[in-house]
Amino acid sequence: MEIFIKIVQLLLSLSILVIVHEMGHFIAAKVFKTRVEKFYLFFDPWFSLFKIRKGETEYGVGWLPLGGYVKISGMIDESMDTEQMKKPPEPWEFRSKPAWQRLIIMLGGVTVNLILAIVIYIFMLIAWGEQYLPVSALKYGISVDSTGYQMGLRNGDNIISIDNKTVEDFSSIPKILVLEEARTIQVIRDGQKVNVEIPKGFISKLIKYKSTDFISFRVPFVVSSFTAGAPASKAGILKEDRILGINDTLYPYFIEFRTALQAYKNKEARVMVLRGNDTLRFKINVPSTGLIGVYPKPPSTFLIFKDKSYNILTAVPAGVVKAFQGVGNYVKSIKLLFSQEKAYESVGGFIAIGSIFPSTWDWQAFWHLTAFLSIMLAVLNVLPIPALDGGHVMFLLYEIIFRRKPSDKFIEYAQIVGMVLLFALLIFANGNDIMKLFRK
Repeated sequence: MEIFIKIVQLLLSLSILVIVHEMGHFIAAKVFKTRVEKFYLFFDPWFSLFKIRKGETEYGVGWLPLGGYVKISGMIDESMDTEQMKKPPEPWEFRSKPAWQRLIIMLGGVTVNLILAIVIYIFMLIAWGEQYLPVSALKYGISVDSTGYQMGLRNGDNIISIDNKTVEDFSSIPKILVLEEARTIQVIRDGQKVNVEIPKGFISKLIKYKSTDFISFRVPFVVSSFTAGAPASKAGILKEDRILGINDTLYPYFIEFRTALQAYKNKEARVMVLRGNDTLRFKINVPSTGLIGVYPKPPSTFLIFKDKSYNILTAVPAGVVKAFQGVGNYVKSIKLLFSQEKAYESVGGFIAIGSIFPSTWDWQAFWHLTAFLSIMLAVLNVLPIPALDGGHVMFLLYEIIFRRKPSDKFIEYAQIVGMVLLFALLIFANGNDIMKLFRK
C-alpha cells in the first residue's frame, strides 16, 4: 500500500507538471497564431489511451508516462515529422514566424514551470507558514553517526558557521555542505572554538550517502508513552522518566541511546533512568528489533523552534525568493556531477524520484515536492541539448545573432543525436536505481 501511495503521488505530480509545461508552449503558440496539431499527456507510440479533437488540435493521453508533448506545425521535434518540412511553409507554421516569436514559444514551457513553483510556494507559505530550528537554539549540541564522525564532527558540538559563514536554519546544514562544497565547519567544542577541516573528497561521500542522518540535534530522552506490551513498561519504567544510559554507560540523549541499544538485540540490558532525584536501573530483554517500545517527548519540549506566518503580501516575495533559490541550488547540484568524484552514481530515475514522496498522503509534502520537481523540470529543459527546449533555444539564439538559420537537415540530425543522448541518460538513471535495489 505504501508503494501504491508513492506511485499515485508521483504520477499525479508528473501529470500536473507535464500539463503545465506543455500548456506554456501551447498558449505561446496560440498567441502568435501558430497551429498546434497535438497536445498529449504522456507519450503515445502506436496508440493512445484517450484522444479527442477540438478544432485543429487533438488532445490525448498516451500510455508511456515519460513526459508529454505538443506537436507544433512546421517544427522539427520529437515526432520527427520531416514530410511536412518538405512542403512550402504556411503562414500558421512555426517556421514561418519571426525568430523572437519562436523563441518565446520554446521558452513557454520552462517559464510556466517556474511560475508554477512560485505559485505553489506562495500558497504553501500562506497555508502552512514556515517552521525551522535555529542553529543557535541547539543547547544540547549535535549528534553524529560514523559518517559525521569521519567528517570531523563530534557529539555535543555546536555548529556556528560553515566556511566562516553563519548558518541560521539547522536543517539547511547538509544542503549547504554539499551544494557549496564546503571545506571547513566552525564549532564550539568543550567551550572552545574549533575549526573542523572537511577531509578532501568527503563531499563526494556525502552525495553518495544520500541522507542527512550523519548529523542531527540532541535532546534528552524523556519517556512520553509506550507501545502496547513495551518491554520498557513491563520492566517498570514510567512516563516522565528520563533515560540516562545502558549498563552504567551514559547515553543521556535520545539518538545516542537508540544507536547504542542496537548492540543489545536479543540480549539483556540494564537501563538507567532518572526519576525525580533518584537514579534507577531496570533489566530489559531487548528484542531483535533493538527497540524497547518507548516514545520520547518531542524535540519541541526541549528546543525552541521558530514559526513564521505569512499573508498574501509577504508570501508573494518570499515565494519568488524560494523558487529562485531552488533554481540556484539545482544548478549547483548539476555542477556537482562534473566536479565531484563518482557523483554520477547518485543520478536516479523514476524509482529515485518516487522514493522521495512520503509513504502516507501528505498534501504539504506533496506540494513541496511538486514545486521542487517543477524547478527541476524547468532547469533540465533549458539545458542546451537538442531534443530539449534548450536545444531549440540554442539554435534560435544562433539565428538571432548570426541572422541565418541552421539548415533543417542539421536540426533534424541534431534532434536525433539529442534523443539518443536523452534515452541513454534515461536508461543510465533508471539502471542506477535498479542496481541500487539489487545491492540492497
